Amino acid sequence: MQPFAAPAEGIISLPGSKSQTNRALLCAALSEGTSRLSGVLYAEDTEAMLEAIVSFGAVVEEDRQNFEIEVTGIAGAPVFQELAINARQSGTTSRFLLPTLAAGNGRVTLDGDQELRARPFSEQIDALRDLGCEIEELDKRGGLPVVVSARGVERSEVEIAAATSSQFVSGLLLAAPLYSNGLKINLTSPAISRPYIELTVEVMRDFGVLVEQPDDSTYVVNPGHYRAAEVHIEPDASAASYFFAAAAITHGRVRITGLHSESRQGDIRFVDVLEQLGAKVVWGENYIEVEGDRIRGGTFDLRDFSDTTQTLAALAAFAENDIEITGVGFIRRKETDRIAAMRTELTKCGVEVKESEDGLIVRPNLWSLKGARVDTYNDHRMAMSMALLSLRIPRIEINDHECVNKTFPDFFSRLEELRPKAKSRENTVAVAAIDGPAGSGKSTVARLLATELKLPHFDTGAMYRAVAVAALRAEIDPDDQDATAELAEQTKIAIGDRTFIDEVDATDEIRTPEVDQLVSVVAANPKVRRVLVAQQRKWATELGGGVMEGRDIGTKVFPDAIFKAFLTAQPEVRARRRYGQSSIQTLGDVAEDIERRDQIDSTRSDSPLQVAPGAVVIDTSDLTVEQVVSELANMFRSVVED
Repeated sequence: MQPFAAPAEGIISLPGSKSQTNRALLCAALSEGTSRLSGVLYAEDTEAMLEAIVSFGAVVEEDRQNFEIEVTGIAGAPVFQELAINARQSGTTSRFLLPTLAAGNGRVTLDGDQELRARPFSEQIDALRDLGCEIEELDKRGGLPVVVSARGVERSEVEIAAATSSQFVSGLLLAAPLYSNGLKINLTSPAISRPYIELTVEVMRDFGVLVEQPDDSTYVVNPGHYRAAEVHIEPDASAASYFFAAAAITHGRVRITGLHSESRQGDIRFVDVLEQLGAKVVWGENYIEVEGDRIRGGTFDLRDFSDTTQTLAALAAFAENDIEITGVGFIRRKETDRIAAMRTELTKCGVEVKESEDGLIVRPNLWSLKGARVDTYNDHRMAMSMALLSLRIPRIEINDHECVNKTFPDFFSRLEELRPKAKSRENTVAVAAIDGPAGSGKSTVARLLATELKLPHFDTGAMYRAVAVAALRAEIDPDDQDATAELAEQTKIAIGDRTFIDEVDATDEIRTPEVDQLVSVVAANPKVRRVLVAQQRKWATELGGGVMEGRDIGTKVFPDAIFKAFLTAQPEVRARRRYGQSSIQTLGDVAEDIERRDQIDSTRSDSPLQVAPGAVVIDTSDLTVEQVVSELANMFRSVVED
């Protein structure tokens, strides 16, 4: 996947909510009359539900082009004989259907793909057995496949913990009107993902069935009938989280239409997390817009909207501080162990992640980010969340990316819609800002990139080195900030193929060990920086752009540069590169010098060395100069037209 190389921007309409679609399909199938659903999601999970309701008698007419469905229901509990239903990988389909099938009459086998067979069902199966249902597990206890010998349900009260999945409670609620005496559900512990239960209650109300809630742990449904309805399905808030995160990661602006402050889905709360992290959020009458800014850090309990855990973990790779996610230990039993999977795959990309009992902690270090081939574990949310890293990190490859078909077949093409359009070079100051620490290769890369793009090249680091040389010549102590700043203003510096200081060639002199020792002190002088930054801006503006490299080009000199890149490499690689350029220092001396310079450059009070907001991060450790130049040139051309 190729990074965006500029802020994401766009207005996106997303497919319908999987959660609302599958609830509405089941209610419509059990209703009397014909229901009309608009904004329906067509994906593997909803296809599984469609096949299931057709198999027990519902009549379905589809208008896929307009995302509409008409469902003529069976007006009550299903009747079947030796029916077999394959729920594929769909947790909602299987867990919503099981209590409904138990309300019917006949014998039915409920099964699914291997991934679904591995997921737990014991809480729901035990609850149904307490209600008198006959259920036989064909493989392992508490899992699919199961055979239900259905004769209706007469008992009217059940206890369930709902500690593994809220879908167990939702399934019982959806089936409850079909039970002879209705159903009272007592929760024995706080339910996880409670907003999904609330969504179930609201969809049931759409179809004429009311759910009473005497208290937070009790739900009561009287026996009754679903009535046909016209229902519009909201865009999927879980899917929206990836696009809002794209805005935050790239410092872009993304608007999702069809979502708003009154949206039914609990995952809409992910936007509140982004706002706490530093993003700017606009709640429109029929849209939500997120504009990226700082990504600060913090601790967030995602118990009620756990499907956004992987989104936040991927976003955290670009944060300024640690991000801790809590309350989601139960997602270890989703399509995969999502906590362990995110730790494994983010670690491949250079991100430090620590698992906790009920979540994970991401300790970001943008200098260590790198491309990698990541696995998805056949989990759609792994594929979509890890794709977010590719917005700013080259060479991210996603294995088995087709697993997004489970809920969002068009995910990658929709994400591509946010790629910014290229701007004309004639109408903009086309600055390519290349930053990075010593030994990252930025000087060599920047010169070759400028040649490749036919742009001027300007080595801003050479300017600071030139001031250091001038200080040595004038015997001025660089720690004397005022004297050094005055010298910077008076010294005539010319940067090109050769570097001249007061018309004397200093190309070799600026690269001596003595200058290496002084340049960080000079560059940390805020008064010197003000003098040289003004010269750098004047140069680039007069020429209409160019390739500028240094340590604060994208953060301070040209924060609005049309293209920003931060080159990095593993410390030992950077040391070997610098050692190859020196005939005096030992490898150990060079490594110590690089570590010292990194410390000074990254902690100085004025313009510290940082990854610029939205910059593409390239680990050059295992790449040739030619490869790096080629990738940067392609990215630059994607945002700047000749």
